[in-house]
Amino acid sequence: MARPMLISASGSDFAPLLREIRAAGLLERRTAYYTFVIGINLALLAATWAGIVVFAHSWWVLMLALPLGILNTRAAFFAHDAGHQQIASSRRLHDWFGRAYGGLLLGMSYDWWNDKHNRHHANPNHTDKDPDVGGVLAFTPERAQGRTGLHGWLTRNQARLFLPLLTLEGLHLKYSGVRFLLGRPRGEARLELGLIGLHLMLYFGTLFMVLSPGRALLFVLIHHMVFGVHLGCVFAPNHKGMEMLHGNTQWGFIEKQVLTSRNVNGGLITDWMMGGLNYQIEHHLFPNMPRSNLRHAQPMVADYCSRIGLPYLSTGLIESYRIGLRHLHEASAELRADRALVGHQS
Repeated sequence: MARPMLISASGSDFAPLLREIRAAGLLERRTAYYTFVIGINLALLAATWAGIVVFAHSWWVLMLALPLGILNTRAAFFAHDAGHQQIASSRRLHDWFGRAYGGLLLGMSYDWWNDKHNRHHANPNHTDKDPDVGGVLAFTPERAQGRTGLHGWLTRNQARLFLPLLTLEGLHLKYSGVRFLLGRPRGEARLELGLIGLHLMLYFGTLFMVLSPGRALLFVLIHHMVFGVHLGCVFAPNHKGMEMLHGNTQWGFIEKQVLTSRNVNGGLITDWMMGGLNYQIEHHLFPNMPRSNLRHAQPMVADYCSRIGLPYLSTGLIESYRIGLRHLHEASAELRADRALVGHQS
């Protein structure tokens, strides 16, 4: 299992910034804060499930799929933070918490997410090394080239299909995690598979016990659509449309993290909905910094980048999506041109 990339600044332009951040105390753990906000999240989740039981005989119960999807995204943020060792000082505690939160509460594999996400942090936006650059979407013309059939149609229209595809992301994340675990040695995967299995029993058992089959199925669908869209809309604006690395591109740590990442402005509401991960540049520079400290580090990082002449991009939420969708549209332009040429010739 890949371990979180800890901060190392020797021999780079990153060292002075690291000293400033460390002197400000922004790398210190905030365990009491995490205990408080995790407790609130769990209490709200319990209240939502209680509401499902109370309103089980009304179609209004489907409205509770919305807060459940949002609160599940908040829970995913905490599992993410555990993977980065942000909450406490014990690696073992983080791993136990992450597996319990990911597997039992969300039905997702913490080990799979941690492996994938740490590889992303090590090589953000690298066409060969970043696992987030690939899959159904094509982020470069080279990846789009040669796609045919349904895959080709999806790629040609990927910019306009991006948001609809996010409705499937919640289910895709869970499927990918189980597939990853099934490919591991049985002893290593047993715990997480057991937790995910228990989650599925409790989740579907409760819904089908208190709701009619039709309502239960609609609830599951809406819940996972909200979860997928919310989670996808948090992570999508951070790197799409930024610098792409290829082959043996040699950049220093700070250049690699800053030039491939983009911050999203918007105030307290945006900060809450995106869990503070809208300060993506700071998160990539200091992945083990408590997420709630990122906004305090932001002005220091922006000022330091200005002093050393390193471009630092921060945009509004709508603009960030516009940049990302435009990048997807341009990456598939050649495929659309080839399709048009074939159609013209026929």
